[in-house]
Amino acid sequence: MTSNHQRKQIPGLEAWHSMGLVGRSALAVVAVYLLVIVVLGFYWSSEPAPFSVRENMEEKLAGAQPVVGAASSAALIRVAETLLDKPGGYLSNDITLPGLYLDNLPNWEFGALVQVRDFARAFRENFSRSQSQSSEDADLVIVEPQFNMPNDSWMFPASEAEYRRGINSLHSYLSRIADPQDQDGQFYARADNLARWLVNVESRLGSLSQRLSASVGQMQMNTDTAGETSAQQSTSVPGERVVKTSYAQIDDVFYEARGATWALMHFLRAVEIDFDAVLRDKNALVSVRQIIRELEASQRTVFSPVILNGNGFGLFANHSLVMANYISRANAAIIDLRELLNQG
Repeated sequence: MTSNHQRKQIPGLEAWHSMGLVGRSALAVVAVYLLVIVVLGFYWSSEPAPFSVRENMEEKLAGAQPVVGAASSAALIRVAETLLDKPGGYLSNDITLPGLYLDNLPNWEFGALVQVRDFARAFRENFSRSQSQSSEDADLVIVEPQFNMPNDSWMFPASEAEYRRGINSLHSYLSRIADPQDQDGQFYARADNLARWLVNVESRLGSLSQRLSASVGQMQMNTDTAGETSAQQSTSVPGERVVKTSYAQIDDVFYEARGATWALMHFLRAVEIDFDAVLRDKNALVSVRQIIRELEASQRTVFSPVILNGNGFGLFANHSLVMANYISRANAAIIDLRELLNQG
């Protein structure tokens, strides 16, 4: 018979009691730290909500009268600021926890950043110039290269500092075009300017759609030089090849597409305001609204905790194919819009 004083020890509990006070305190601190890291990780992984382009324009103008180009300039500022000021800040160059282990939001940031870069280039090369021989805007000469700095540099220089400098120059440009006394700062809302930017948009969306569709793998015919008998390429490739996005990159491509379409959705809403007269003249306003609607659909809530990679008509969903569908439809509408803008 065992005495009443002899008690069965629970595994692990005996080790806890034998541990000193300092050891137990250290273990508790580590546990709390890991819990905070996990909770912060979930919070920082939330995608930014959409914003009102018109209200944002009024806020950025700070009482000044709206002018042509104000909506687009303010939208570019706000999207760039969102990259830096959302919960957790800018994560792509984080070297500490929890940013170090997060990958969905950094890919989202990169997708939005590419759209920011393309829109900033359009400002510098097209929107702010009356013709190809006119001078570049002094502020936009700073803006475009600042946003093209590496997206993952954490020091010397830090990406955030370079992007912030670009944002400051955009604020300067916006204040100049809104100032009736300053005739050097201009934004020209013309059909040819808008069509040139849409060429880049079409290329970006086409690439994203292809990478998303390749989540299930597909046999693709080589059409690289189709349509021109004299066309050549540097290296010969097979007539058929399997195109498939790596399983490890499927969620990366998905969130990059989410960031790109989020930013583009706001830019097109701003274009709808600034290019209203041009779009009405070309009977193209409805085309822009249809593109925006497709992009809005791409931002619907993802209820699954992971990005699934079902095989098309299989038992499980394929989120990449759903996203590719919306992007392809938006891209087809952009092609139609460009044709309308190019018509006399």
